[in-house]
Amino acid sequence: MGKWPALDKIDMISGPIDRPAYEDQLKKLQTTLLDLQIRDIRAGGRAVIGADGWDAAGKGGLIERMIFGLEPRSTHVWRIGAPSKDELAQHYLTRFWQRLPQRGNWGIFDRTWYGRVLVERIEGFCTKDEWKRAYREINEFERMLADDGVRIVKLLVHVSAEELKKRMIERLDDPSKNYKVGLEDFRNIAKRKQYLEAYDDMLEKTDTDWGPWHVIASDNKKHARLQGLKVVIKELSRGAKPPEQTLDPAVIAAAEKMWGWKPGQKKK
Repeated sequence: MGKWPALDKIDMISGPIDRPAYEDQLKKLQTTLLDLQIRDIRAGGRAVIGADGWDAAGKGGLIERMIFGLEPRSTHVWRIGAPSKDELAQHYLTRFWQRLPQRGNWGIFDRTWYGRVLVERIEGFCTKDEWKRAYREINEFERMLADDGVRIVKLLVHVSAEELKKRMIERLDDPSKNYKVGLEDFRNIAKRKQYLEAYDDMLEKTDTDWGPWHVIASDNKKHARLQGLKVVIKELSRGAKPPEQTLDPAVIAAAEKMWGWKPGQKKK
Protein backbone atom coordinates (compact mmCIF):
# COMPACT_ATOMS: atom_id res chain seq x y z
CA MET A 1 0.00 0.00 0.00
CA GLY A 2 1.31 3.42 -0.94
CA LYS A 3 1.71 6.58 1.08
CA TRP A 4 -0.55 9.35 -0.16
CA PRO A 5 -0.22 13.08 0.49
CA ALA A 6 -3.15 14.69 2.29
CA LEU A 7 -5.97 15.16 -0.22
CA ASP A 8 -6.23 18.90 0.46
CA LYS A 9 -2.52 19.27 -0.45
CA ILE A 10 -2.91 17.90 -3.99
CA ASP A 11 -2.15 20.41 -6.75
CA MET A 12 -5.47 21.41 -8.35
CA ILE A 13 -4.01 23.92 -10.82
CA SER A 14 -4.21 23.05 -14.50
CA GLY A 15 -3.79 25.27 -17.52
CA PRO A 16 -6.55 26.09 -19.99
CA ILE A 17 -7.38 23.80 -22.90
CA ASP A 18 -9.31 25.03 -25.91
CA ARG A 19 -12.41 23.23 -27.11
CA PRO A 20 -11.03 21.87 -30.44
CA ALA A 21 -7.95 20.38 -28.74
CA TYR A 22 -10.10 18.90 -25.99
CA GLU A 23 -12.57 17.36 -28.44
CA ASP A 24 -9.75 15.91 -30.54
CA GLN A 25 -8.04 14.29 -27.55
CA LEU A 26 -11.34 13.05 -26.17
CA LYS A 27 -12.31 11.38 -29.45
CA LYS A 28 -8.95 9.58 -29.68
CA LEU A 29 -9.19 8.34 -26.10
CA GLN A 30 -12.76 7.12 -26.62
CA THR A 31 -11.68 5.23 -29.75
CA THR A 32 -8.83 3.59 -27.82
CA LEU A 33 -11.21 2.63 -25.03
CA LEU A 34 -13.60 1.02 -27.52
CA ASP A 35 -10.70 -0.97 -28.98
CA LEU A 36 -9.88 -2.25 -25.49
CA GLN A 37 -13.49 -3.19 -24.90
CA ILE A 38 -13.75 -5.12 -28.16
CA ARG A 39 -10.65 -7.04 -27.13
CA ASP A 40 -12.33 -7.93 -23.83
CA ILE A 41 -15.55 -8.97 -25.56
CA ARG A 42 -13.56 -11.38 -27.74
CA ALA A 43 -11.34 -12.63 -24.93
CA GLY A 44 -13.99 -12.79 -22.21
CA GLY A 45 -12.18 -10.21 -20.09
CA ARG A 46 -13.86 -8.35 -17.26
CA ALA A 47 -13.28 -4.93 -15.74
CA VAL A 48 -14.65 -3.00 -12.79
CA ILE A 49 -14.26 0.78 -12.87
CA GLY A 50 -15.27 2.69 -9.76
CA ALA A 51 -15.59 6.46 -9.37
CA ASP A 52 -15.89 8.05 -5.95
CA GLY A 53 -15.58 11.64 -4.80
CA TRP A 54 -17.46 14.75 -3.83
CA ASP A 55 -20.90 15.68 -5.12
CA ALA A 56 -20.50 18.05 -8.09
CA ALA A 57 -16.88 16.93 -8.53
CA GLY A 58 -17.63 15.71 -12.06
CA LYS A 59 -17.99 11.93 -11.65
CA GLY A 60 -21.10 11.81 -13.80
CA GLY A 61 -19.56 13.86 -16.60
CA LEU A 62 -16.44 11.70 -16.58
CA ILE A 63 -18.48 8.49 -16.76
CA GLU A 64 -20.65 9.95 -19.53
CA ARG A 65 -17.54 10.57 -21.67
CA MET A 66 -16.10 7.20 -20.69
CA ILE A 67 -19.06 5.19 -21.97
CA PHE A 68 -19.67 7.27 -25.11
CA GLY A 69 -19.35 4.97 -28.10
CA LEU A 70 -18.83 1.79 -26.08
CA GLU A 71 -20.79 -1.37 -26.83
CA PRO A 72 -23.98 -0.85 -24.79
CA ARG A 73 -24.76 -4.53 -24.23
CA SER A 74 -21.34 -5.07 -22.69
CA THR A 75 -21.29 -1.87 -20.61
CA HIS A 76 -23.20 -1.62 -17.35
CA VAL A 77 -23.31 1.61 -15.36
CA TRP A 78 -24.44 1.38 -11.74
CA ARG A 79 -25.36 4.62 -9.98
CA ILE A 80 -25.14 3.68 -6.33
CA GLY A 81 -27.48 5.39 -3.87
CA ALA A 82 -28.66 4.57 -0.39
CA PRO A 83 -29.23 0.83 0.17
CA SER A 84 -32.79 -0.47 0.17
CA LYS A 85 -34.44 -2.04 3.21
CA ASP A 86 -33.64 -5.52 1.88
CA GLU A 87 -30.02 -4.54 1.17
CA LEU A 88 -29.62 -3.19 4.70
CA ALA A 89 -30.50 -6.65 5.99
CA GLN A 90 -27.49 -8.13 4.14
CA HIS A 91 -23.74 -7.60 4.24
CA TYR A 92 -22.98 -4.24 2.62
CA LEU A 93 -20.88 -5.86 -0.12
CA THR A 94 -23.74 -8.12 -1.25
CA ARG A 95 -25.34 -5.57 -3.56
CA PHE A 96 -21.99 -5.04 -5.28
CA TRP A 97 -21.36 -8.77 -5.71
CA GLN A 98 -24.73 -8.91 -7.48
CA ARG A 99 -23.66 -6.20 -9.93
CA LEU A 100 -20.26 -7.59 -10.91
CA PRO A 101 -19.79 -7.96 -14.69
CA GLN A 102 -19.98 -11.26 -16.52
CA ARG A 103 -17.20 -12.32 -18.88
CA GLY A 104 -16.77 -9.91 -21.77
CA ASN A 105 -18.46 -7.11 -19.83
CA TRP A 106 -17.44 -3.95 -17.99
CA GLY A 107 -19.09 -2.75 -14.80
CA ILE A 108 -18.83 0.99 -14.10
CA PHE A 109 -19.82 2.21 -10.64
CA ASP A 110 -20.80 5.81 -9.90
CA ARG A 111 -20.01 5.53 -6.18
CA THR A 112 -18.88 2.22 -4.79
CA TRP A 113 -18.46 -0.06 -1.78
CA TYR A 114 -16.25 2.67 -0.30
CA GLY A 115 -19.41 4.32 0.97
CA ARG A 116 -18.90 2.16 4.07
CA VAL A 117 -15.72 4.09 5.00
CA LEU A 118 -16.98 7.46 3.74
CA VAL A 119 -20.62 8.53 4.09
CA GLU A 120 -21.58 5.63 6.38
CA ARG A 121 -18.63 6.40 8.61
CA ILE A 122 -19.27 10.16 8.74
CA GLU A 123 -23.05 9.99 9.10
CA GLY A 124 -23.02 7.19 11.67
CA PHE A 125 -24.85 4.66 9.47
CA CYS A 126 -22.50 1.97 10.77
CA THR A 127 -20.52 1.50 13.96
CA LYS A 128 -16.85 2.42 14.35
CA ASP A 129 -15.92 -1.26 14.50
CA GLU A 130 -17.84 -1.89 11.26
CA TRP A 131 -16.18 0.83 9.20
CA LYS A 132 -12.73 0.14 10.62
CA ARG A 133 -12.85 -3.55 9.65
CA ALA A 134 -14.23 -2.58 6.24
CA TYR A 135 -10.74 -1.66 5.04
CA ARG A 136 -9.69 -5.30 5.38
CA GLU A 137 -12.98 -6.58 3.93
CA ILE A 138 -12.70 -4.30 0.91
CA ASN A 139 -9.08 -5.20 0.24
CA GLU A 140 -9.97 -8.90 0.41
CA PHE A 141 -13.01 -8.35 -1.83
CA GLU A 142 -10.91 -6.63 -4.47
CA ARG A 143 -8.12 -9.19 -4.15
CA MET A 144 -10.61 -11.99 -4.87
CA LEU A 145 -11.79 -10.15 -7.97
CA ALA A 146 -8.23 -9.55 -9.18
CA ASP A 147 -7.28 -13.18 -8.57
CA ASP A 148 -10.28 -14.18 -10.68
CA GLY A 149 -9.03 -12.06 -13.57
CA VAL A 150 -11.09 -8.92 -13.04
CA ARG A 151 -9.15 -5.71 -13.68
CA ILE A 152 -9.97 -2.98 -11.18
CA VAL A 153 -9.71 0.77 -11.80
CA LYS A 154 -10.43 3.09 -8.86
CA LEU A 155 -10.86 6.82 -9.45
CA LEU A 156 -11.21 9.44 -6.73
CA VAL A 157 -12.52 12.63 -8.33
CA HIS A 158 -11.41 15.53 -6.16
CA VAL A 159 -12.50 19.17 -6.26
CA SER A 160 -11.42 22.12 -4.12
CA ALA A 161 -13.80 23.77 -1.66
CA GLU A 162 -13.82 26.97 -3.72
CA GLU A 163 -14.69 25.22 -6.97
CA LEU A 164 -17.31 23.08 -5.23
CA LYS A 165 -19.03 26.20 -3.89
CA LYS A 166 -19.00 27.74 -7.38
CA ARG A 167 -20.57 24.65 -8.96
CA MET A 168 -23.24 24.35 -6.30
CA ILE A 169 -24.28 28.00 -6.77
CA GLU A 170 -24.37 27.46 -10.55
CA ARG A 171 -26.71 24.53 -9.99
CA LEU A 172 -28.94 26.63 -7.76
CA ASP A 173 -29.08 29.34 -10.44
CA ASP A 174 -29.88 26.88 -13.24
CA PRO A 175 -33.54 25.66 -13.26
CA SER A 176 -32.49 22.60 -15.26
CA LYS A 177 -29.94 21.58 -12.60
CA ASN A 178 -31.19 22.86 -9.25
CA TYR A 179 -32.97 19.57 -8.62
CA LYS A 180 -29.49 18.15 -8.00
CA VAL A 181 -29.06 20.23 -4.84
CA GLY A 182 -30.57 19.02 -1.56
CA LEU A 183 -30.09 19.56 2.14
CA GLU A 184 -27.79 16.54 2.21
CA ASP A 185 -25.30 18.49 0.07
CA PHE A 186 -25.07 21.24 2.67
CA ARG A 187 -24.59 18.70 5.46
CA ASN A 188 -21.76 17.06 3.51
CA ILE A 189 -20.08 20.37 2.71
CA ALA A 190 -20.26 21.40 6.37
CA LYS A 191 -18.40 18.18 7.22
CA ARG A 192 -15.66 18.62 4.61
CA LYS A 193 -12.89 18.34 7.19
CA GLN A 194 -14.28 14.97 8.37
CA TYR A 195 -14.63 13.75 4.80
CA LEU A 196 -11.08 14.80 3.97
CA GLU A 197 -9.86 12.72 6.92
CA ALA A 198 -11.97 9.76 5.75
CA TYR A 199 -10.68 10.07 2.17
CA ASP A 200 -7.09 10.23 3.40
CA ASP A 201 -7.61 7.09 5.52
CA MET A 202 -9.23 5.33 2.56
CA LEU A 203 -6.33 6.15 0.23
CA GLU A 204 -3.75 5.06 2.78
CA LYS A 205 -5.43 1.78 3.75
CA THR A 206 -6.85 0.56 0.43
CA ASP A 207 -4.25 1.57 -2.17
CA THR A 208 -3.04 -1.91 -3.15
CA ASP A 209 -1.03 -3.50 -5.94
CA TRP A 210 -4.18 -5.18 -7.29
CA GLY A 211 -6.45 -2.16 -6.76
CA PRO A 212 -4.46 1.10 -6.79
CA TRP A 213 -6.12 4.47 -6.35
CA HIS A 214 -5.92 7.29 -8.91
CA VAL A 215 -6.81 10.81 -7.76
CA ILE A 216 -8.28 12.97 -10.52
CA ALA A 217 -7.98 16.72 -9.86
CA SER A 218 -11.27 18.10 -11.18
CA ASP A 219 -11.26 21.87 -10.75
CA ASN A 220 -10.92 21.90 -14.54
CA LYS A 221 -13.51 19.47 -15.89
CA LYS A 222 -11.96 19.10 -19.35
CA HIS A 223 -8.58 18.14 -17.92
CA ALA A 224 -10.25 15.80 -15.42
CA ARG A 225 -12.17 13.95 -18.13
CA LEU A 226 -9.08 13.48 -20.29
CA GLN A 227 -6.99 12.40 -17.32
CA GLY A 228 -9.67 9.97 -16.13
CA LEU A 229 -9.88 8.28 -19.54
CA LYS A 230 -6.08 8.09 -19.76
CA VAL A 231 -5.94 6.33 -16.39
CA VAL A 232 -8.64 3.85 -17.38
CA ILE A 233 -6.90 3.08 -20.67
CA LYS A 234 -3.52 2.63 -18.96
CA GLU A 235 -4.92 0.31 -16.29
CA LEU A 236 -7.02 -1.78 -18.69
CA SER A 237 -4.05 -2.08 -21.07
CA ARG A 238 -1.66 -3.29 -18.39
CA GLY A 239 -0.37 -6.76 -19.23
CA ALA A 240 -3.11 -7.27 -21.80
CA LYS A 241 -2.54 -9.56 -24.76
CA PRO A 242 -5.01 -9.15 -27.62
CA PRO A 243 -6.67 -12.40 -28.70
CA GLU A 244 -6.05 -13.86 -32.12
CA GLN A 245 -8.38 -12.34 -34.69
CA THR A 246 -9.69 -15.57 -36.19
CA LEU A 247 -13.08 -16.33 -37.67
CA ASP A 248 -15.03 -19.41 -36.71
CA PRO A 249 -14.63 -21.93 -39.59
CA ALA A 250 -18.38 -22.50 -39.47
CA VAL A 251 -18.96 -18.77 -40.08
CA ILE A 252 -16.54 -18.82 -43.03
CA ALA A 253 -18.36 -21.81 -44.51
CA ALA A 254 -21.77 -20.12 -44.07
CA ALA A 255 -20.56 -16.91 -45.75
CA GLU A 256 -19.02 -18.86 -48.63
CA LYS A 257 -22.21 -20.84 -49.15
CA MET A 258 -24.47 -17.79 -49.04
CA TRP A 259 -22.35 -15.16 -50.84
CA GLY A 260 -19.37 -17.02 -52.30
CA TRP A 261 -17.15 -15.05 -49.89
CA LYS A 262 -13.72 -16.32 -48.85
CA PRO A 263 -11.15 -14.93 -46.37
CA GLY A 264 -8.85 -12.40 -48.01
CA GLN A 265 -11.19 -11.94 -50.94
CA LYS A 266 -11.11 -8.35 -52.17
CA LYS A 267 -14.24 -6.32 -52.77
CA LYS A 268 -15.23 -5.94 -56.41
